[in-house]
Amino acid sequence: MLALLGLLAGGTVRAEPPAAGGIAVIGAPGIDLARLDRAAVASIFRRKLRTLPAGERLVPVNLPASDPLRTAFSMAVFELEPAAMDAYWNERYFHGVSPPHVLASVEAVLRFVATTPGAIGYVPACAVDGRVQVLMTLPAAVAGCPAAESSPPPAP
Repeated sequence: MLALLGLLAGGTVRAEPPAAGGIAVIGAPGIDLARLDRAAVASIFRRKLRTLPAGERLVPVNLPASDPLRTAFSMAVFELEPAAMDAYWNERYFHGVSPPHVLASVEAVLRFVATTPGAIGYVPACAVDGRVQVLMTLPAAVAGCPAAESSPPPAP
């Protein structure tokens, strides 16, 4: 755990330009995470790492278990499908640890992460905009880029 905290200590991560593909792990503007890697992301989303070294609470959020992006994220980070994590969360529940909150859409994740200190989530890399910062990009096959719910329809 101390090694993991050492990995996370450091300056604020600068937003990367969105990658053409893959899954962007995103954070709230100003979140103080440095050298984030797959193991650190797994610890955050398993709720084993719950605060930053400075004491800020981490708030991971997921998409619904049936969402193909959640499946791709789970396979990239845990090498398990979301349903395979049920036993883990059942055991953690008895220790007073709840799983990350589930939000209904990519746009909901973007909005929540953008406005919640310590929030961390994931979206298709092509959906990243200036509201959030990219902490890392996971290589994964992501089908298309969903249009944001609040985006106006394309001009004719």
